[in-house]
Amino acid sequence: MVCHCLDLTDEGSIEAAAAAASSDAPLDLVIVATGILHRGERIRPEKAMREIDPENLAEVLAVNTIGPSLVAKHFLPKLRRDCRAVFAALSARVGSIGDNRLGGWTAYRMSKAALNMLVRTMAIEESRIAPESVVVALHPGTVDTGLSRPFTGRVPASQLFEPRMAATRLLGVLDELSPDQTGGFYAYDGARIDY
Repeated sequence: MVCHCLDLTDEGSIEAAAAAASSDAPLDLVIVATGILHRGERIRPEKAMREIDPENLAEVLAVNTIGPSLVAKHFLPKLRRDCRAVFAALSARVGSIGDNRLGGWTAYRMSKAALNMLVRTMAIEESRIAPESVVVALHPGTVDTGLSRPFTGRVPASQLFEPRMAATRLLGVLDELSPDQTGGFYAYDGARIDY
């Protein structure tokens, strides 16, 4: 196993991490599990359009969309080409345009919707190079982490997942996906989510 730190806002560090991770052999699996929803009192999910702040929006997009784009740029070429290999990015159901019934959380929703478009676009490109590849977006559900903890007050205990359980479920979903499902957006239970 190779451990290497990277900074999502520093393309050079991402490129170096991709080179280090694939130094012995091509990669079978890459999962981008990054995201920002809030940071202290400065970055909070917006409840109304009037709360949109351009600096906060730029930071959320940098972490949730631009960083994963750069990870895809440098890690996708390091995937195996001779058999099935998987690239997945953690998205969120609130990034589904078709499923948005509540509004709010503008920066987070926008950033995850853009991430979903990245995944769809990269899947098309990757399938031309490596037809056995699987490139997907994943919704882990509500996971009991620092990202979601401030917003779990109304989440039933049965729908609040421990991180290990969420990871196990997502790996199970990835194991079941075939190349003809590339470009899709899937929930922790394997159900397809509308983009």
